[in-house]
Amino acid sequence: MPVTLNHTIIPAVDHRAAAHFFASVMGLAELPPAGRDGHFAPVRVNGTLTLDFMAVPEPPGHHLAFDVDPETFDEILTRLRSAGIPYGNEPGHPDNGRTDHPLCARGLFFSDADRNLYEVMSPA
Repeated sequence: MPVTLNHTIIPAVDHRAAAHFFASVMGLAELPPAGRDGHFAPVRVNGTLTLDFMAVPEPPGHHLAFDVDPETFDEILTRLRSAGIPYGNEPGHPDNGRTDHPLCARGLFFSDADRNLYEVMSPA
């Protein structure tokens, strides 16, 4: 069996709000609370991976990068623009409104209130 990532923990002050923000931008499903006493707010990324948002008092911020097809990229970009969420083509400038990514045809970064930096990359 190949090694696959099952889940990772994403720290946030308000884990449910952070999960909702991420799921709504990415067009993903929020799952019911999980863990003892529902301390995780999971978001299903694909058939084998969930991001489990967990409340912590001072989240350090993580960087997560996602490969998507061109249609999904367009949908994410539309949701970002519609919601007025800043995005950009560089991790140091996730608010410059550009999608010309240095590693792929189109890509962008956006962040949440907990300093988590999300990267979305598309081959076309």
